[in-house]
Amino acid sequence: MGDIGGTKMVYVDGNPKNKKQIKEWLAAGKVVTVFQPGGYFPANVQDGKVFLEGPHYPAPHKWYAQAVVRGGVIVPGSFK
Repeated sequence: MGDIGGTKMVYVDGNPKNKKQIKEWLAAGKVVTVFQPGGYFPANVQDGKVFLEGPHYPAPHKWYAQAVVRGGVIVPGSFK
């Protein structure tokens, strides 16, 4: 996981296997949260645009997306 122009790559809680699953969660009104792993001290995800990847390590990443996050939650309608 790294930085892209100062923006962190983050994971989605629940470890969705594809972007379709996240879209379904959001359409159903589920609160979809994100996190930035970081060993003993995971970083808080700052509000704004983030880049998402999944599934979680150690599985190979098969999808990438972007969204806007506020308070660690994906803003509905911002997921791409």
